[in-house]
Amino acid sequence: MPEKVTDVLYTTAATSKGGRDGTVKSADGVIDLPLGKPGSTSNPKANPETLFAAGYSACFSGALNAVAGREGLDTSESTVTADVSFGKTDSGFGLGITLTAKIPGVDAAKAQELVEQVHQMCPYSKATRGNIEVTVVGEPA
Repeated sequence: MPEKVTDVLYTTAATSKGGRDGTVKSADGVIDLPLGKPGSTSNPKANPETLFAAGYSACFSGALNAVAGREGLDTSESTVTADVSFGKTDSGFGLGITLTAKIPGVDAAKAQELVEQVHQMCPYSKATRGNIEVTVVGEPA
């Protein structure tokens, strides 16, 4: 059973028109982009996978700071990269994600322990759990 949001802290919206060759604009106007097909090298533009990677990496990074902070660790200089793959699946098309967090000041075992904890509480991780393959990797920086 999905968890229901009961105490809304923030709401936003974005509207797209024209699909992968169209545009996307956020309600507040912060995002107002032309979109393009993934992988174009002659005319690269944002696409749904780019935007998803940006959102997931930012959310995971914030969750990493929260989890590490509870342990007295400062991870503000950490980086999180979300590698999003788009391709064919048994039922059509789908996504796969690898999240790599490079965390200064910790060893490899601690870095992996932290990302495993973060993966349990990050809202994007919760949203994708059981729907797409997500791999989390923690590395010392």
